Amino acid sequence: MSSHYREHELAFRTQYAELKERAQAAGNLLPGSPGSLAKRNGTGLSYWYRIYYPTPGKAKEQFVCKDGGKALLAAMQNQIAFQEWMAQQVSDLRKLGFQVADKSVARVLVELHNQQAFSAGLVLVGTLAYMAWLNELGIIATSARTQDIDLARRQSLKLAAPLSFIATMQATGLPFEEIPSLPATEPATSVKLPGAQGLRVDLLAPGPDLGKTIKIPELAWAAQTIPYFDYLLDHAEPGAVLAGGHCIPVRLPQAPRFVWHKLYSSTQRKGFAEKAAKDQHQALLLATHIAETESHLLRQAFDAAPVAMTKLIKPTRKKLLQSASKTAPPELAATLEECLG
Repeated sequence: MSSHYREHELAFRTQYAELKERAQAAGNLLPGSPGSLAKRNGTGLSYWYRIYYPTPGKAKEQFVCKDGGKALLAAMQNQIAFQEWMAQQVSDLRKLGFQVADKSVARVLVELHNQQAFSAGLVLVGTLAYMAWLNELGIIATSARTQDIDLARRQSLKLAAPLSFIATMQATGLPFEEIPSLPATEPATSVKLPGAQGLRVDLLAPGPDLGKTIKIPELAWAAQTIPYFDYLLDHAEPGAVLAGGHCIPVRLPQAPRFVWHKLYSSTQRKGFAEKAAKDQHQALLLATHIAETESHLLRQAFDAAPVAMTKLIKPTRKKLLQSASKTAPPELAATLEECLG
C-alpha cells in the first residue's frame, strides 16, 4: 500500500455508499441549513414557513403552505429530517477522513443539482473531482483545499429548457461577479466571490486550443477550451461531492481517464511547477489504487486516449517510474511501463 494513503474501513465505505445512494434518490435538496418550521399569522389566515440559512449568517424564510395543508407540511418536515440526517452523516464522515468541501461549494453544487444541470450532462472536473474520487474509492489522503469549482460539458446539455448560468449562480444568494475576459471583447467564462480567496466557478469545454472562448448557448454563457477534454469527459459517471452539510449528486470523469489527462496536464504547466507537481501527485495516487485492484482499466483508458496526448506523457516515463517505485506497489510501475514503454 502506498505510503501516501490508506483505505477507509469497510464499515465507513458502506456508510458513505448509503449516504450517496439516498442522496441520489432524494430529488431536489434543501439549500443551506436544514432549518425549522414556523407558523405566521396573517389576516384571518395562518401560513407555514421554513426558516433557514442559505448562506452563513443570513436567515431566509421559504413559504411552505397555508395552515391546514397537511400533505405539503408533512413533505417539508420529511425533507428537513432528511437534511438533518444527511448533515450528521457528512459531519461523521469528515471526522473519519473523508473529503468535505466548504459551504459555499455546497451552495453552488446544490443549486446546479436542483436545476438538473448534472443530469443534463454537466461534469465536475478539477480538484473537486479528485476529492470526490478519493471518497468514491475509499481512500484517506491529504488533499489541498480548493477555491475553484471547475465545470465542463462535452456536448450540448440535454436541458428541458435553457438554463442561465449567471442567474443560477445568483440564485445561490452568494455575491458572485463576472470575471472579465481578456481581451474584454470576449464573453465571460467565470464568476467569483469578492476577496483574494473568494470562490471561483469556471466553465470549460473541449477544444484544440487552450483558453479559447466558445459560446455555450444552452447556458447563455461561454467556456474556455481545454485540449483533449472530449476524451476526459466521455462516458462520465454518476458520483457525489460532500460539501458543507450536503451530499450532492454530480457527474465525474472516469477515474482512469482522469489519471491520464492529469498526467498530460502536468506536462503543459509551463512556468507553474507547483501545479504540475499537484497534477502528477493526484494522478499517481489514484492510479496506485486502480492499479492494485483493476490495472486493466488504466490500460484501457490509455489505449482510448488520443495518440497526440499520450505522446506528450511518454517523455515523463522515467520520472513517473521513479515516483512510483518509491511509494507505489509494483502493479503501478508495471502498468506505467507497459503503457509508456
